[in-house]
Amino acid sequence: MEAIGKMDYSKPIEIGKGIYWIGYADDHVGLHCNPYIIIEGNEAVVIDGGSRNDFSTVMMKILQTGVNPNHIVRLIYQHYDPDLCGSLPHLEAMIHNEELAILSHRENNVFIEYYGATRPKQCIESTGMAFTFKTGRKLTFIKTPYSHSPGSFITYDSQTKTLFSSDIFGSYSRIWDLYLQLDEECYNCMELEDCRINRKTCPIFGINNFHKRIMTSKRALDYALDQIEKINDVEIIAPQHGSIIKGKALIKVIIAHLRQLEHIGIDAVVESI
Repeated sequence: MEAIGKMDYSKPIEIGKGIYWIGYADDHVGLHCNPYIIIEGNEAVVIDGGSRNDFSTVMMKILQTGVNPNHIVRLIYQHYDPDLCGSLPHLEAMIHNEELAILSHRENNVFIEYYGATRPKQCIESTGMAFTFKTGRKLTFIKTPYSHSPGSFITYDSQTKTLFSSDIFGSYSRIWDLYLQLDEECYNCMELEDCRINRKTCPIFGINNFHKRIMTSKRALDYALDQIEKINDVEIIAPQHGSIIKGKALIKVIIAHLRQLEHIGIDAVVESI
């Protein structure tokens, strides 16, 4: 795996054994999207494959990993927004594999149909809340309803202790790195709008604001965080937006900040009436 701070964003970046970030880095946008591919033996799955506009970049990076696109057996979509589902018909057109299926929650599949999807759509509940590669490597699905859509879920790879967290732990910021990096002084800092060490932007401030706007309510977000904390051994959080969070200590810091958030989603609207 490539060292943090020495990464070439024009290429796929391995974040865990067989797991590659295949996204698009753009200094002119604030909402960075992170599609991922997991390659295991002669099979592969794509998680949150990206927008229509990013398709050429995503497919180029899939090819750069060395995997044959025809070995992709599942397209996993953790909710139904266009920033992760928009390229679905293009991916289907490039993958010639009779085993290919779209894997999501039934609440999402209703909307995924409207992207022009043609392959069979499976609900995670019908698969026993898991997908198992032929090698035995297992992805487990955990429902996080209304964080931010009714059918939202997250995906855990116990082999690498990587959690694909969808919009949870996401952020909006024009200053972006693939990995979240905090200075030591940041770990216990609560003055997010007035940086004591004069950083151009506070990464935690961006994460907090994203959740206040995107999540439906504090109750929904707290429920999702409860499910995440039950896993215990997560070492890498790979969100669909923002930066990857690596290390249990850093994950704990971000969860603590999200726990203290108020005025989230509909809560803020109701409180202002």
